[in-house]
Amino acid sequence: MGFIRGRKFPGENMTFESFQASLQNESPPLELPALLQAMWYDGKGDWDAAHSIAQDIDTADGSWVHAYLHRKEGDNFNAGYWYRRANKPASNVSLDEEWEEIVRAMLQ
Repeated sequence: MGFIRGRKFPGENMTFESFQASLQNESPPLELPALLQAMWYDGKGDWDAAHSIAQDIDTADGSWVHAYLHRKEGDNFNAGYWYRRANKPASNVSLDEEWEEIVRAMLQ
């Protein structure tokens, strides 16, 4: 299931804090939209799983997650391409801060 900000999804009242707490589990909550699943896997340190999900979502939000993941990988050239596709400036905050920014935006 993809994610479009503003669209309702099961568990939509999840807070950032409950999302973070779910990282203690072995798998993401079933009700999470795909891009939040990608961020969940990244939060667990599984870049490959996160990237596998994000690269298949052709939306601005998908491009934002994809950009973040390539920035985290250290591929700033590729990240720049995905930030442009997301219509966002390349981030210059810490990776942890950007992770939180993306998760909070997608939980809204």
